[in-house]
Amino acid sequence: MSRARLVITAVVLEGRSQAEVARAYGLSRSWVSRLVARYRDVGEAAFEPRSRRPRTSPTRTAPAPARATSTSCRPCSTPGASTTTPPAPTPRCTDAPPPPPTPPKPRRTPSAAQAATNASATTASTTTASSPLRVAGRLHHIGIGRTHARTPVIMLIADLDVRVVHAITGELLRELTIDTTRNYQPQTRKQAGP
Repeated sequence: MSRARLVITAVVLEGRSQAEVARAYGLSRSWVSRLVARYRDVGEAAFEPRSRRPRTSPTRTAPAPARATSTSCRPCSTPGASTTTPPAPTPRCTDAPPPPPTPPKPRRTPSAAQAATNASATTASTTTASSPLRVAGRLHHIGIGRTHARTPVIMLIADLDVRVVHAITGELLRELTIDTTRNYQPQTRKQAGP
């Protein structure tokens, strides 16, 4: 016997108060009141547990609109199959082959990740006067000058030696050795000679 049936029979048939039944079964008085009200509304159906699923879902997206029936669909070639349109929302031929499965993405192994990190040439388009470069897990900014901002560049990297080359013309914009103690690698200023 369910707890709802026990509570409802104790209140309705035995005539006990709702507060007394709530104390006896360890329930809240408001829950006992709801059970009794539900019994008076729907009768025996109040003994069955109700679904906790919400009646509405205001954030649910609208269902996709049904596609119009295509006249280019060939009739089904299955013997004995009906050529009338099925009652489904998106009519299709039932003997059409399923779409091909999507191929799995290739796994990236640690050696492939290391090879990508140690690439000898990197192409980048800078939006500022410096190009970022990650060395030993730290990001270093290589200054190439305001005149070359938004210029597509190719960075040729060998250990800590870096050459920054214009991607279109091939002009050498900067050559330097990365100083790992500094985040920003400034351009060296040319001293004016007499």
